[in-house]
Amino acid sequence: MELGEIVYSKAGRDRGRYFAVVEIVGEGFVRIADGDVRRIKNAKLKNVRHLRSTGDRLEKIADKLARGAQVFDRELYSALRMYGADK
Repeated sequence: MELGEIVYSKAGRDRGRYFAVVEIVGEGFVRIADGDVRRIKNAKLKNVRHLRSTGDRLEKIADKLARGAQVFDRELYSALRMYGADK
């Protein structure tokens, strides 16, 4: 998993939703957010076994996260919405 990678939740209350990886926590865990229900400030800690990678990455958001620049929730939400994650 990489910063900005779009993932699909396979388990938990958020099953069936798309998120972006906003932080790599450690071996096997990441923090995910969608900018709507799960905001960046309150990103969810998730086991990578419960996620499926789509193979896509939000490059602009990944660059901002890597630099430590602020990423806004609406920016993340609109990027995922364009991806088709508003289902």
